[in-house]
Amino acid sequence: MAEHYSSFERGGRRWLLQRLTAVFLIGTLAFHFFLLHFVNHAAEITFAGTQARMSQVGYFATMVLFLVAATFHGVNGVYNALVNQGLEGTQKKVVGGVLALSGILLIVQGIRVALAMAGI
Repeated sequence: MAEHYSSFERGGRRWLLQRLTAVFLIGTLAFHFFLLHFVNHAAEITFAGTQARMSQVGYFATMVLFLVAATFHGVNGVYNALVNQGLEGTQKKVVGGVLALSGILLIVQGIRVALAMAGI
């Protein structure tokens, strides 16, 4: 029988955050699809409408939280997948640093876009 292996420490902080962000992402994606694909159809989505939605504090906060959660979930998932494939030592540190920097840059750029869309 194959032995279970995971780079996540069961009960650890990153393990918990991976699960919590997954639940948040499922809920937020459901909200997104309902709002932007059923309430408003694709042909009705406009730049002005996006600006109007982003100017609402609740929607803006939800989208920024979605950005942060999705970035963490993706970067953490890729990192752990690579560790599970045998990444170790210096390579592990370099890849971790590159992924962390990429995640931070993605969040910064996403927030810049969100602020521009909100007219801030």
